[in-house]
Amino acid sequence: MGFFSRLFKLREQDPASPDTTWSFEDNASELVLDPEYMTTLMTEFDIDAAIVSHDNFKLRLQRMLEGTSSEVLDPAQIGQHEQCPLGQWLQGDGRAALGQYPAFEMLVARHRYFHQQAAQVVELSRSGEHEKALQLFLGGYRHASNQVTLLLKELRRSLEH
Repeated sequence: MGFFSRLFKLREQDPASPDTTWSFEDNASELVLDPEYMTTLMTEFDIDAAIVSHDNFKLRLQRMLEGTSSEVLDPAQIGQHEQCPLGQWLQGDGRAALGQYPAFEMLVARHRYFHQQAAQVVELSRSGEHEKALQLFLGGYRHASNQVTLLLKELRRSLEH
């Protein structure tokens, strides 16, 4: 059972029940979605596209550090976690749908940290501290990126079941 599956337990419900969409019951970490709502949530935000986008950004940073890219990255812009499509969803529709669950807040925090680490990698590289930038890229940044990807995959898996 995945991380989100443990925190967002999807259960069968009686369609005639007045609690078909959300039910807190005694456990606030339990997510109860009817199949139609799950489908709507999955079509409102493409989790796979968010994963690909974060993977692609990792490649952009890697190319910058290798010196194989002429792209100029702005650390101030990169540090704005709420500006990318995932960040916009997390602050808007995602928060409205899942914001009351502790696991959702963990995803938001990990996503914010991912952007902070990415901005620091770019800032270090731009200031000529290539070795420090590379160490951060291989350590904190990669770890943060992997956490975001893992949490997104677990969210997708939880919503698909």
